[in-house]
Amino acid sequence: MKKPATDGVVRFTVSVPRELARQLDRMTCEKGYDNRSLAVADLVRAALVEHRQNVGDEEIAGTITLVYDHHKQHVQAALTDIQHDHHEVIISTLHVHLDHTNCLEVLVVRGRAATIKKIADELIAAKGVKHGKLTVTSSGKDLPT
Repeated sequence: MKKPATDGVVRFTVSVPRELARQLDRMTCEKGYDNRSLAVADLVRAALVEHRQNVGDEEIAGTITLVYDHHKQHVQAALTDIQHDHHEVIISTLHVHLDHTNCLEVLVVRGRAATIKKIADELIAAKGVKHGKLTVTSSGKDLPT
């Protein structure tokens, strides 16, 4: 008789210090996971996404968040010029007026890691930008559930 196909799950053993296991179990419970395996799988996925942002050929998705003073001369024009230069990887933008002076802009991006990092660095370094951050995730294609 032929052995039934498995669901693609691989079991492996990991040895960790007792206190680390206790903290993992506490986090598993606090985050609402059904079991430790699901929590560990999510931790592994997060580490893979983090690793892939350092590999220039991998496709990533994410956001570039900027806070800037719109009264600073030429800041909006500079940011718009950079965005137009990279329209092929900028999927969408959101612009919010935080107060009379400060604006929040969020760009949704998707493309090669090296390209996205270069664009984020350029935008964050623009004169007048007070704070900026690139937040990276996966496009989802290469991550199993």
